[in-house]
Amino acid sequence: MGIFEQMAERGHEQLVFSHDSESGLRSIIALHDTTLGSALGGCRMRDYPTEAEAVDDALALSWGMTAKSAITRTNHGGGKAVIWGDPKTDKTEILLRAFGRFVEGLHGRFLTGTDMGTTGEDFVVAGQETDWLVGLPEYAGGSGNTSVTTAHGVWHGIRAGASHLWGSDDLRGKTVAIQGVGKVGEYLAELLDEAGCELIVSDVDGEAVERVVTAHGARAVDPADIYDVECDVFSPCALGGVLNEDTIGRLRCQIIGGAANNQVTDPEIGHRLHEMGILYIPDYIINAGGLIQVADEVEGFNRERAMKKTEALYQLLLDCFARAEELSVTPFEAADRLVEERINILGAVSRIYLPRR
Repeated sequence: MGIFEQMAERGHEQLVFSHDSESGLRSIIALHDTTLGSALGGCRMRDYPTEAEAVDDALALSWGMTAKSAITRTNHGGGKAVIWGDPKTDKTEILLRAFGRFVEGLHGRFLTGTDMGTTGEDFVVAGQETDWLVGLPEYAGGSGNTSVTTAHGVWHGIRAGASHLWGSDDLRGKTVAIQGVGKVGEYLAELLDEAGCELIVSDVDGEAVERVVTAHGARAVDPADIYDVECDVFSPCALGGVLNEDTIGRLRCQIIGGAANNQVTDPEIGHRLHEMGILYIPDYIINAGGLIQVADEVEGFNRERAMKKTEALYQLLLDCFARAEELSVTPFEAADRLVEERINILGAVSRIYLPRR
């Protein structure tokens, strides 16, 4: 499928390719839908195997940001940036500043910050070239690490799933398997440990696994075996696309809820999980804490307000589950309908003309 066909199929507005020969920058910025406001989404740096995979990631992730922004009632659309390169070897000051210049060239249509492979410090550097950044360190005037807020949102989401499925959000004695204990997964492990959960963890980073095992008494398994462990909750907190034809038949859990974006590779997988009796918590709701934080930062950050908004994901998910039952659809279908309704309703307001100031 060609790029324009992909954009048309997913409803994207704009796809921006940027290249700088001096720094070696190769970046793609995808703007999905700006009906509700300027596109908001992180910048991921990854050494993609192919150009096509970099494009697909940008398109898929930006769609998820539109959904996340709409359903959490932030006044933003969805976007995502990817930088094609190895963050350990290719990241330089000139590359980050070149990226910042290209973001500045969009004149506020896109706001970005940290994601996989990038840090707040990277955007302090990029911020020398653009003002359209969020998630900066606190010393640089930003809201700081979004991983903590994201982890809190995932924790509240798992509790909501437990309440819906088991009639109680008390997680004591429940076993949670966390796939990926990096930026968010490690914080989530701490919250689940405090709640009395038994933890099983995996990650390609052995040092990260060792930290969680030492701090929280978790049991470590090989990354290839995490799908096979018996648990109450499976929590994907690494890359997306982990719920697919090859993995879902191996799952031995009752709830899936984690921080990874685009966990399901195809809507049919979501239906299959539903038929298997597994409650799949829509990823763009449960992992929305980071977006809530940076959207609040745009307004003038207040941590207490951002955390209160993140706690509200608990009730939002309960409402989503209830609506799914009312309509006899899966939770992710109910969530998608809520997103479409909000965009359509508020999009209709734009017909009202406002003169330029």
